[in-house]
Amino acid sequence: MLNDAHCHFFSTGFFESLGKQRHPNAGAHDLCAELGWSTPGQPEQLADRWVQELDAHGVARMALMASVPGDESSVSIAVARHPSRFVGFFMLNPGQTESAKVARHAVRNLHLRTICLFPAMHHVPLDDSRTNRILEVAGAESARVFVHCGALSVGVRKKLGLPSSFDLRLGNPLALSTLASRFPEVPFIIPHFGAGLLREALMAAETCPNIYLDTSSSNRWMRYSPGLTLDAVFAAALKVIGPTRLLFGTDSSFFPRGWQDSVYLQQRDSLTRLGVTAEDQTAIFTGNFNRLFP
Repeated sequence: MLNDAHCHFFSTGFFESLGKQRHPNAGAHDLCAELGWSTPGQPEQLADRWVQELDAHGVARMALMASVPGDESSVSIAVARHPSRFVGFFMLNPGQTESAKVARHAVRNLHLRTICLFPAMHHVPLDDSRTNRILEVAGAESARVFVHCGALSVGVRKKLGLPSSFDLRLGNPLALSTLASRFPEVPFIIPHFGAGLLREALMAAETCPNIYLDTSSSNRWMRYSPGLTLDAVFAAALKVIGPTRLLFGTDSSFFPRGWQDSVYLQQRDSLTRLGVTAEDQTAIFTGNFNRLFP
């Protein structure tokens, strides 16, 4: 059985949030029709559909992320409905009013377990006092913290023609290493091998044993380093931090596409070509997630 450490819960609330950025009356049904995607319905319905999808692919547990600030309740409902299958993540903008209070409520009362920060998207540096307050909450509430570093592109925003004003300078893993050193009790997750900043992500992770890397998505960022392959990425990560801090993920998000089996197959084949043992592959695909989210 697999565990997927990176999936998005594209709820009705998620689409309504995007719709408001286009037109006051644009709803989830309108956007999904334009995209050719399935309408998510109520959170319970979407949660049930994801469980059916996981069962079909032999996936035991999945991290589900609320992918816009303010949609924590949708993921909370999904987690409450299937607590043995889902681990709740939620996006937080540290620059919003009372963000620390929102984070504390989401972890303590909504039973979500990981705070997701997107510094390039929300224009809040990792060394900002507002970010520091979120880390204090994470430490006090035994939460994990996901930090998107490197290249950032939100596919659904592109498809809908929504502008994305990102400051990529703010997503440097080296800045995260300072935070991880200051909060050694907080586990940090950098997705997509650092999304183009592999060198910096590995430097940060080697320095800080509480930093994990997730392997999710197609990892198209490799095109920024001509000649780089997934095999080479895995080989470098295994050499620097070993198999115990790599978390398999797919970046699955919407239906009817569903769970991205092709991402798993590519990663499994890469690890097999590298001669990674069955024990270490089990750690990457299953065990590390269970240890981080018991």
